[in-house]
Amino acid sequence: MEILLPKMGESVAEATIIKWSVEEGQRVSADEPLIEIATDKVDSEVPAPEDGVLVKRLVSEGDVVLVGQPIAEFSIEGEAATVSAAPAPSVAAETAPSTGASQTLPVQEVVAALEAPLASSNGMADGARPARMSAGRFYSPLVRSMAKKEGVSQTELDAIQGSGKDGRVTKSDMLAYLDSRGQQPQKAPAAPVSAPKPVAAAPVAAPKTSAPAVSVSGEDEIVEMDRMRKLIADHMVRSVQTSPHVTSFVEADVTRIVDWRNKNKTVFQEKTGQKLTFTPFFIEAVAKALRDFPGVNASVDGDRIVLKKGIHIGLAAATPEGNLIVPVIRNADRYNLNGLATVVNDLANRARTGALKPDEISGGTYTVSNVGTFGNVFGTPIINQPQVGILALGAIRKKPAVVETEEGDVIAIRHMMFLSHSYDHRVVDGQLGGSFVRRVADYLEGFDAHRSPV
Repeated sequence: MEILLPKMGESVAEATIIKWSVEEGQRVSADEPLIEIATDKVDSEVPAPEDGVLVKRLVSEGDVVLVGQPIAEFSIEGEAATVSAAPAPSVAAETAPSTGASQTLPVQEVVAALEAPLASSNGMADGARPARMSAGRFYSPLVRSMAKKEGVSQTELDAIQGSGKDGRVTKSDMLAYLDSRGQQPQKAPAAPVSAPKPVAAAPVAAPKTSAPAVSVSGEDEIVEMDRMRKLIADHMVRSVQTSPHVTSFVEADVTRIVDWRNKNKTVFQEKTGQKLTFTPFFIEAVAKALRDFPGVNASVDGDRIVLKKGIHIGLAAATPEGNLIVPVIRNADRYNLNGLATVVNDLANRARTGALKPDEISGGTYTVSNVGTFGNVFGTPIINQPQVGILALGAIRKKPAVVETEEGDVIAIRHMMFLSHSYDHRVVDGQLGGSFVRRVADYLEGFDAHRSPV
């Protein structure tokens, strides 16, 4: 039987092969991991469907594979198949380099060539073959599709430096190339030469932009970015390039919430079984404010603004490895404080253990980041695309503040915190962005101190 790359969520269409856990011909038990895969959301494993033998790997580490694409051949009966190393003549002719030199292909590459989609549906813009290219590399269906859509010629594709296994071009490589390609100046048509003047030879290709060179000494330590860090870096750069960020700040007096929590957290945990942190209070206030200002609960699609009906709040969380992940609280406005505490604790615990599902970190309409966890007073967060706003919650600190009373203004010790709202100034102006964060602060300051803990 063939093992297909499983569907891992509504918004997940592909995955990168990280590592094979089983060798060809190796016997495995049902549910034993066969392969580790990674999406732009989370890492996961594909288990064996039954007791049996992994007959053949159909994909290699570093490949980008579409959902539903075969990744392995598996024998439930437990009999390992013998794989011939000699490719069929038609495949050899189909995949031989354009130079005409004979070349023996590994078995896995022959299988990939046989199973690759036809060029008529996912081929290159210049009609290139579906599998082995003139540069001696294989390209995934996703890469070929991106090249066709963006009009990348075979010559251009072969010149891209791949970061995948054996130099293969990955989705990230294509995105980086397309970015730099769009920034390169177009060559002007050659002007007629009026006189046969000697001219210096000029480079034919457009200049490429590159990061400045970094001087490294023997005292420095070089740490390679892992896959998650590369994805975060790409996501952050693209967000800044896409959205003009503006940040509005307000300071909120959360003394009522602090006093109420200190008074009721023990009873709350005894009756609900949930630890009561400050996060549910913040999510509750943000959800109410998003109902009041639907223009912030939105995304941008070209020149259209998409107002989201559901309020799905993403909660940025740090993993033990130091990376960032954003689980989503769906329909956050429908929960009471007990419900929010339950879902927040569950998502936070599973984020730390890497047990989140792809659907649980996708589909957010607004994001909250608690920078106060690290002792920061406030921050200027970067928008989680394609959303149009993100709120940073600063640390709660006791400080002197002016309090208005019936007898007059007095200076008292209060629990204060800063709220920082970064928003996309293409569609959210200062009035909307500033009014929204002010409303969040109003809900926090207006917390009912006589509220029942359950």
